[in-house]
Amino acid sequence: MDFKDYYATLGVKKDASQEEIQKAYRKLARKFHPDVNKDPGVEARFKEMGEAYEVLKDPEKRKKYDQYGSAWNTARQTGAPPPGWEGVRFDFGGPGGGFEGGGPDGFSSFFDMLFGSGGGRRGGGFGGFSGFGGGEIPRNGGDAEAQLSLTLEEAASGGTREITLADGATGERRTLSVKIPPGVRAGQRIRLAGQGSPGRRGGATGDLFLRVEVAPDPRFRVEGSDLHTTVPVTPWVAALGGEATVETLGGEVRVKIPPGSSSGRKIRLRGKGLPQAGAPGGKGDLIAEIRIVLPDELSPRQRELFEQLAEASEVRAREA
Repeated sequence: MDFKDYYATLGVKKDASQEEIQKAYRKLARKFHPDVNKDPGVEARFKEMGEAYEVLKDPEKRKKYDQYGSAWNTARQTGAPPPGWEGVRFDFGGPGGGFEGGGPDGFSSFFDMLFGSGGGRRGGGFGGFSGFGGGEIPRNGGDAEAQLSLTLEEAASGGTREITLADGATGERRTLSVKIPPGVRAGQRIRLAGQGSPGRRGGATGDLFLRVEVAPDPRFRVEGSDLHTTVPVTPWVAALGGEATVETLGGEVRVKIPPGSSSGRKIRLRGKGLPQAGAPGGKGDLIAEIRIVLPDELSPRQRELFEQLAEASEVRAREA
């Protein structure tokens, strides 16, 4: 729930175009992907980049983020400024950074929104920012929401993650263990019962909802439970048949390339996709599209053979 400067994460200016943001992310993704970079902390860096790109690539999300910072998602869901954000402005590049409030209750309402009195409240707050009154009537604590960013591998395999949250009222941090179900999708929410705002006068504690965001993976495109990728093939393998390497979530595999394969032909690897919802043990497929590629430089012998092939093809075409 701490403020994160997504522009700084991707190394772009606040007025960067969508194309500049995309280029910056792709460049960083190639450099910091955990499969190619084994430096300590690179996985966390990659997740932060994916989280930043997921927001800044979407004009609607980016607009809300520019207005409300870390509270952008709450504003997007409700369609209105979060409580206390009237006159609150984020500064992404000034000497002081941070934000400034425009009213006497700006900051208290800001933290109250994050930790108890935002969307889906059931009454109460995290640290008494709002007055209650009404004698000794029990009041339930409010629900809270935070974002949980995952890599595609984490979303596919599930497991346990530890997250650290900051209490807006006291600044105290707490660490929670989160069980991630295999095959969780972007936009789904994981409910942590009793981890929201505490109740008042004996009221029940609210819940914490973690909204899942899956970082884009430069290797795959997701469609439901299926994954789409490309497989580079040399012209001679495409013409004569052979084998090629395809990257999957579980590692590289060798596949057979049928003779006479053109660019665009697709090879389906069954069960190499994402877990299917409602089908225990079931998985989608990985669809690899053949892309014919040439060596960066042809050797003299390769050039000679291609010239012979071109000559033979011209003769055959005239005969036909």
